[in-house]
Amino acid sequence: MKNIYLTLLTALILISCGDKKAVSVAGVLATNDVAQIKSKKAALDAKQQELSAELKQINDRLDDLNEDKNIPLITTFKVKEEVFTHFIELQGNVQTKQNVLIYPEMPGILRSVFVKEGQKVTKGQVLARIDDGGMSQQLAQLNTNAQLAKTTFERQKRLWDQKIGSEIQFLQAKTSYEAQSSAVNQLKSQLNKSTIRAPFSGIIDNIFKERGTVVAPGQGSEIFRILNLSNMYIETEVPETYIGSITKDRSVEVNFPVLGETLDSKIRQVGNFINPNNRSFKIEIGVPNLKGTVKPNLTARLKLNDYTNANAVLIPQSIISENSKGEQFIYIIKNKTKNNEAVAERLIIETGRTQGDFIEVTKNLAADAEVIMEGARSVNNGQVVKVINK
Repeated sequence: MKNIYLTLLTALILISCGDKKAVSVAGVLATNDVAQIKSKKAALDAKQQELSAELKQINDRLDDLNEDKNIPLITTFKVKEEVFTHFIELQGNVQTKQNVLIYPEMPGILRSVFVKEGQKVTKGQVLARIDDGGMSQQLAQLNTNAQLAKTTFERQKRLWDQKIGSEIQFLQAKTSYEAQSSAVNQLKSQLNKSTIRAPFSGIIDNIFKERGTVVAPGQGSEIFRILNLSNMYIETEVPETYIGSITKDRSVEVNFPVLGETLDSKIRQVGNFINPNNRSFKIEIGVPNLKGTVKPNLTARLKLNDYTNANAVLIPQSIISENSKGEQFIYIIKNKTKNNEAVAERLIIETGRTQGDFIEVTKNLAADAEVIMEGARSVNNGQVVKVINK
């Protein structure tokens, strides 16, 4: 009987202990027993740490065994040295130094006009004549007197060479001949002013005076405008900051928006004076005009080559980021494996001039480096990436 009681008591104790272990969180909280609640919390914390450690071991093992693990996919390109040509863009106007107004050199009536507007003329060609006011007759008379003086001088010289006659007679004849010759030359020069000639080959663009008009030297009395469109040039002003890079013979791309034409030229002259009002200097660019379509005062857009580097390192501007210190950086890859996995490495760089979508890297990036392009803004320094170049 005593053994039966002992067996029943043991069973009750075991049942009581089992119920205690099975007490839920809600049951513990319902007791309002601080000691039991703290004990339950400690047990759960221990269990959580144990599960976290086991879960990490499982994830690490799965990561090692999984060939298709989730790593960033990127594309890259290899840096190479290439020619980099930088341009500045300006606007200029077409001009010509052979665009002149022709004025009369003597007063008189415009007797004859030998050309028409739009006509091509050559240098020295007679364009018009002004009435000479009787100077032609005067010149004929002076020529007669000069011829007589010449004959007298030659005879007197022959006598003087034979020691015949006086020296004063010889000198008087010589002086008379020289005076008459000088008067003839002077009148010829004056008479030449009555004939208007083309100063250079070109085109008669305008005729301002009609035949029979009284003309005289001075402002407002121009008779012709003559142009030569074969020797055109563009003049523009360049900011003084480019004074060291914009030099003679630099290449220039010239575009005429109105004509829809583009041509290549060179800087033929660089000014030596800086305008104090806008801090700029003038340059001239030669413009061939084989078709004759380029006209004075036509607007042109210019791309001037101010910098060239035959061994430049260029990258797209879109892949460059900037840190809190204002430093520019890109990502390159290191330790590339056979399955195209690599490690991304952040690289601080320095940059120079830009042209279009590209920028020149002047420091820290060597040729043949493999730079991350697509995905450059989504990777971190030291992160494993996979290259998927096509």
